[in-house]
Amino acid sequence: MSKLNVAILFGGSNSEHEVSRMSASTIIDGISKEKYNIFMLGITKSGEWFLYNGNTKSIIDGSWEKNSDNKKAFISPDTSVKGIVVLDGDKFEVLKLDVIIPVFHGKNGEDGTMQGVATLANIPFVGCGVTASAVCMDKVITNIILSYSGINKADFYWFYVNDFKEDPERYINNIEKHITSYPMFVKPANAGSSVGVSKVSNKRELLEAIKVASKEDIKVLVEKAIVGQEIECAVLGNDDPIVSEPGEIIPSSEFYDYDDKYNNGTAKINVPANLTPEVSLEVQEICKKAYKILGCTGLVRMDSFVEKGTNKIYINEPNTLPGFTSISMYPKMMQHSGYSLSHLIDELINYAIEEQNQKNFGI
Repeated sequence: MSKLNVAILFGGSNSEHEVSRMSASTIIDGISKEKYNIFMLGITKSGEWFLYNGNTKSIIDGSWEKNSDNKKAFISPDTSVKGIVVLDGDKFEVLKLDVIIPVFHGKNGEDGTMQGVATLANIPFVGCGVTASAVCMDKVITNIILSYSGINKADFYWFYVNDFKEDPERYINNIEKHITSYPMFVKPANAGSSVGVSKVSNKRELLEAIKVASKEDIKVLVEKAIVGQEIECAVLGNDDPIVSEPGEIIPSSEFYDYDDKYNNGTAKINVPANLTPEVSLEVQEICKKAYKILGCTGLVRMDSFVEKGTNKIYINEPNTLPGFTSISMYPKMMQHSGYSLSHLIDELINYAIEEQNQKNFGI
């Protein structure tokens, strides 16, 4: 059986560039070299694309950009090309692709943009499609859809930054009217990895947090803080996805922030979570329901809260390309469910091809 040509994309022009490099390195090291020919396509923070042929250590520390063997390259949206166009002076070559793994977190990669490039090129790609990726990246749209569909969401209020600037006092009053007590979480609507997220306990902190969030996006979301367990599930598949046993995050700080997720590794992680079998099953069912409602395919890490005292389950947010670092929850939960990293990557590639075939051939 011939090897499949797989492009692993990493980097990107956003605030989660460094996390993408870490996740991509894990996937590159874990993927079977016997089954796949690997092409590494890196994007700098300034948005330049290069075909890279070095080691993953240089991807992690960022020095890959200085590799003298790098060549300008890009995925062509032309369906007759179906691959990477590599530029070499006044010449070019085409590397045909069977699958793309877009290992991006956040804007300009996880939000439907890169999925759109792959869709135009008619190349199968790992993860959610254009619409689901865009919807799940926008926390406001996600909240509205899930609330409408009967999924429990924490009380929330959102606004455009430009509107807030015109009358801050009015919006602060509206927030406190809709969310009747502190603490609250303030988030940019479109960002991941907890970038720009703050937990606030009073009006002064609320104002400062809105300034922080507004640096990341034109929309800001404010949510009531749920007191309880922070629970996550790994979801894998297309039409009939599997859901891992829930895992539990016990943050080392006020909440599970960027440093806890990717830098210091001091958060405590329990897989499986400390839940009764009944609550655990209910969390899995709700995560699967939310996955289907949002139109997700491939994979998602679905984050939720189990409220203290009531065991009421609230979906927090979906992550359509969760972290794949050494301390990331998604691969840990899938490993607990019997999926080694290489097996998990195989399954993701298979689901990508399955989804593409379904798009092309219908019922």
